[in-house]
Amino acid sequence: MDIRAILLGLTFVLMWSSAFTSARVIVEYAPPLTALALRFLISGVLGVVIALLLGQSARLTRRQWIGVLTFGIAQNALYLGLNFVAMQTVEASFAVIIASTMPLLVALVGWFGLGDRVRPLGIAGLLAGAAGVALIMGARLQGGVDLFGAILCVIGVGSLTVATLAVRGASSGGNLLMIVGLQMLVGSTLLWVPALAFETFAFDWNWKLAVAFAYTILIPGLAATYIWFLLVDKIGAVKAATFHFLNPFLGVVTAALLLGEKLGPWDVVGVLIIAAGILAVQLSKQGVRVV
Repeated sequence: MDIRAILLGLTFVLMWSSAFTSARVIVEYAPPLTALALRFLISGVLGVVIALLLGQSARLTRRQWIGVLTFGIAQNALYLGLNFVAMQTVEASFAVIIASTMPLLVALVGWFGLGDRVRPLGIAGLLAGAAGVALIMGARLQGGVDLFGAILCVIGVGSLTVATLAVRGASSGGNLLMIVGLQMLVGSTLLWVPALAFETFAFDWNWKLAVAFAYTILIPGLAATYIWFLLVDKIGAVKAATFHFLNPFLGVVTAALLLGEKLGPWDVVGVLIIAAGILAVQLSKQGVRVV
């Protein structure tokens, strides 16, 4: 892994971790599904227009279209839709901790569903990750976390796992920015259905919402997604996923600094255990031996 890949990975993880904090601000002043559908509409149009100006084509391969549709449905519509609704009642730090378990779930699916070989270090990482999640969930449930919101976050990370398994098909073959724009338009199209059916177009516009909305569109939306596809295409999904071990820590720190969310001692311990578990799983996939 060269210095460019490392910088891409660190940039992505900083952007991805901050998305939960900006989303928490958005749902405080706007209907969640409507705001998300509008965000993806703007991001998707911007992505497609810029891609066309750069000479990229919307003529994708069959494999790319399958990846675009799967990623647009599983990540944008389901995962982010469920998380935006959940963050009306749960804190950003809790949502990011649950979402950060995605690499563990990917490894688990690969082990049981795809027949991947998991080394002892990987098994230890999976067990550590499960223990960390159980520790945080137990502490949060005792502290009064909204159970419905927590369930939505859990279902959402399952959808994110599906999206991650599909990303390889979407990122290979060129037209990267076009693919990013199109998968956002897929998510927007699906989200408008429940948004128009169940929500009213009522935005409490203020500077906080404006900044959070613009930031979410440009940084976690367009930039982070583009960088993730670029990183996966450059070093592969397994190595790229290693950077996710930083997400629990960076996500809760961002929420604490910008939103003033309080973290209990069990949250801190659980986050460190989950991060260690994710790192162990990814190092195991790369054949790294710990002696």
